[in-house]
Amino acid sequence: MVTRIDDPLGEELVRLARRSIETALRGGDPEELLNGLRRSGLRRGVFVTLYQHPSMELRGCIGFPRAIDELEVLTVKAALAAAFEDPRFEPVREEEMDGIVLEVSVLTEPELIRVQDRRLLPREVEVGRHGLIIELGERAGLLLPQVPVEYGWDAEEFLVNLCFKAGLGPTEWLNPRSRVYRFEAELFAEEYPRGPVRRVELKACRA
Repeated sequence: MVTRIDDPLGEELVRLARRSIETALRGGDPEELLNGLRRSGLRRGVFVTLYQHPSMELRGCIGFPRAIDELEVLTVKAALAAAFEDPRFEPVREEEMDGIVLEVSVLTEPELIRVQDRRLLPREVEVGRHGLIIELGERAGLLLPQVPVEYGWDAEEFLVNLCFKAGLGPTEWLNPRSRVYRFEAELFAEEYPRGPVRRVELKACRA
């Protein structure tokens, strides 16, 4: 059974993500934030997302879908990567941080979706609950559970856009050689830059 992330831990992770970025921007060592930090002992995948406030335009998003290290360690690494290494954006500047809100997504272990008929794959995807990963050959793509909700996609549109994210054709989710995984996530986000942190509840709907 997956351990639920309680609200105090969720808030701590968001604060840790912000402190990691701001420490790096000031020339400090974000890894030092882990020293003396009371750790949860959990090993979970995690993504950190940066949004411009109040427009909520994406400013960076990178993470680790699998639990390759302790949750707090991965949060620091994901925050730094989202701020400085997302190839879609220029590195975040210090003066931007007053206008950026952070969101941390803590993931369950990805589960391979098995179906006899690939056309039935959308039935195994619950929009608002599941995130998805596709792997085919050397290509892979991941979309978090909040993405189809933000864009209003149904399950099949979710799969099509997952393929695009991986650089694949839109119907490669039907390819029996492709591997599609689903996972769930608990989301915690700042209401405004450096403001209160709240749990984000996504509206789940089967499509």
